[in-house]
Amino acid sequence: MNNKTEHEMDLMKESFEPVRKRVDIQAGGLVQHLESIYRITEVLDFDSIIGVEVETGRSAPLRINELRPVVADTAQATEDIDEIADEDWKIAQQRYAAIKPLLTISMMGRHDVAQRAKEVGSDTATLYRWLQKYNAIGVITALIPQKRGWKEGKSRIPVFAEQVIDEAIKDFYLTNQRSTPQKTVTEVLRRCQQRGIEAPSPSTIRARIGKVTEKQRLRGRGFKEKAKNKFLPVPGSFPNADFPLAVIQIDHTPADIILVDDYYRKPIGRPWITLAMDINSRMVTGYYLSFDPPSETSVAMCVAHSVLPKDEWLLLHKVDAQWPVWGFPKTIHVDNGADFRSNNFQQSCLMYGINLEYRPVKQPRYGGHIERVLGTLLREIHELPGTTFSSIKDKEGYNSEKEAVMTKSEFETWLVTLICKVYHQRMHSGIGMSPLRKWEIGVFGNTEIQGVGLPARPADRLTVLLDFLPSFRRTVQTFGVTIDGMTYYADVLRQWINAEDPEIKGKKREFIFRRDPRDISTVWFFDPDLKQYFKVAFADQALPSMSIWEYQQARDALKREGKKSVNEHQILHAITELRSQVDESKERSKKARRSNQRRKEHEKKISPVAPLPQQPVRSPVTPPTLYVGLVDGDIDSFGDIA
Repeated sequence: MNNKTEHEMDLMKESFEPVRKRVDIQAGGLVQHLESIYRITEVLDFDSIIGVEVETGRSAPLRINELRPVVADTAQATEDIDEIADEDWKIAQQRYAAIKPLLTISMMGRHDVAQRAKEVGSDTATLYRWLQKYNAIGVITALIPQKRGWKEGKSRIPVFAEQVIDEAIKDFYLTNQRSTPQKTVTEVLRRCQQRGIEAPSPSTIRARIGKVTEKQRLRGRGFKEKAKNKFLPVPGSFPNADFPLAVIQIDHTPADIILVDDYYRKPIGRPWITLAMDINSRMVTGYYLSFDPPSETSVAMCVAHSVLPKDEWLLLHKVDAQWPVWGFPKTIHVDNGADFRSNNFQQSCLMYGINLEYRPVKQPRYGGHIERVLGTLLREIHELPGTTFSSIKDKEGYNSEKEAVMTKSEFETWLVTLICKVYHQRMHSGIGMSPLRKWEIGVFGNTEIQGVGLPARPADRLTVLLDFLPSFRRTVQTFGVTIDGMTYYADVLRQWINAEDPEIKGKKREFIFRRDPRDISTVWFFDPDLKQYFKVAFADQALPSMSIWEYQQARDALKREGKKSVNEHQILHAITELRSQVDESKERSKKARRSNQRRKEHEKKISPVAPLPQQPVRSPVTPPTLYVGLVDGDIDSFGDIA
């Protein structure tokens, strides 16, 4: 019997078609189970539903994790994000802005659609069509006009006209005069005529005005105090976090503990935690634990873990608990770090309709919720052997490295146990109940609150992760493709060798490649004709698997030796030599043990996509005994974490 999970088998494939459709788990929705189509009649809990088979009319209880989306036309959701032309993004964004207010209305009627159509200068039928397209797939690219295709083309309106609209909105509409949208349209037409520019249509101008947020409108039109009162968070609150997944916050912090390596069980240093939490319920929605410093990869892994189901993750860490959190948030709130400001992360959020908000500079109250949760978890770490505490005074007389005993695997099991069996279960003074209970009420409702229902589940895990991982644009040469000095080749690239750009004569065509920095021995190539990703390996099969950090170490070592240019043979030799040095010194050197452990962690290839390892990990993981029986209430409450 094959005991590999479907997700593990997906990872082992050499190619796959990206799928961004979601499983809509709401009463009345259609889902697929095995070969049959069911209509959901009742959602029982986080694990199961009652469905009626469409063809036979028979009712049956179904497990939510076995449901699939009904197959539909998803042509516009199979492109790589970087393949989408800028102008197509703009059109999709305009249409999404037009329908966005309607997506939050639970009992939407024709009057709501007609009123919104009037506001944005469109017709009701058009908005209905856009709503249908977006709801069918759940990603913003569903709103790109099919007739335009995905190739770069001329803008619908001249760039100078775009500038006139922007200027008029800024210095005419968003002023204390509070001019009406109709007067703003007239002003744009007047300015275009004055400058000899072809004027855009009134509906286009109204659509741009419709994209102005309420906060911008209030502040720009002389209602700064009203905007401040409405959108400025006060202690214990956060704007618009009124339901589960309305707003999640993400932040990084080094864990206050020294861990040991798997083999010698000697100190190797502190790991980093990237954590995501739901503001409304205070539930931890996902995390990423690594010895690597915060990066775009940390963010990608954390977001993927946040939106994907956690069943297999709990199995991986042998934690018998509930973690019923999945689904894309409406807003992700982060600080101003470079890892959150990458173009790829911003586009990925845009693809899934996620509003990305940055914490205002020098206004710490905006990050209070995530920082308090991190502080709560860190305080519990202070009870573990090897803790570094949070202050010099607390650490006085305590040798953290000497007391360290936990490996990363053991600490991660402890962390998952803490999150699921303690933090989610304990009374939270800021919300008056436990985070898990708040989450349940937010989803299913109670006598006073109407729940929002279960979030839609992503249909394909690997697509979600790839969408958030770093991407590269490269031409294909006779020898393959080069990324960061390393050459990759596979037969699937052959037909694209020296391909010409279809839009610009004489220019070579660039293609999209994505990779996981923890293992750069392979990259994913997106074939623009087949609309599929293909795995492409190192051209030199003698090269071992390596992370981008190990590769950079090898390059740096060669440069220190005076080599100006570096080839792959030298890289192989340098990595072999560096690994040998680590092997020789890892028993004596903490830096060497940490480097070795980082490599081992990367080689495990465990991710939110396929949590269960494809083959047993050599060194057995001993479950920590410190928090055994957490669910029985053996630990004091955390106190006020609001």
